Amino acid sequence: MIIYDLSCDNDHRFEGWFRSADDFEAQLARRIVRCPQCDSAEVRRVPSAVAIGGAQPVPAATRQRAATTSAATALMPAGEQVAAAYRQLLRAIMENSEDVGSAFADEARKIHYNEAPERSIRGQATPDECEALRDEGIEIMNLPALGDDDLQ
Repeated sequence: MIIYDLSCDNDHRFEGWFRSADDFEAQLARRIVRCPQCDSAEVRRVPSAVAIGGAQPVPAATRQRAATTSAATALMPAGEQVAAAYRQLLRAIMENSEDVGSAFADEARKIHYNEAPERSIRGQATPDECEALRDEGIEIMNLPALGDDDLQ
């Protein structure tokens, strides 16, 4: 897993997690990587704040700025920013998973028990099927049923 510091054309900074550098480039080319604040697809990598080299004393002013910045970036974005981030997450899930429809529970079991190739799937399952999957140790995530219009 690679974590990149990213920025959009509106200078909103955020981070993205990718399987590899090639995965990042492919998602960027397909315009899947989007700013969680404004939903812009004009995204670029920016230098990371990770320290390189040996342990160096950090001046008090720098520590204070870092603490302030960390606290500010930890705040939950409001309103439209949250909706944009959620749309981005759903787009990524939809574009990187196979829709197996109402066969979700059966297909999840096949994957879990190595009877089908491992891959990301999505589909529909009843609450009882979801509970049974969890009881079997199969990790699933419930998402609301959304159409393409909901992702605009």
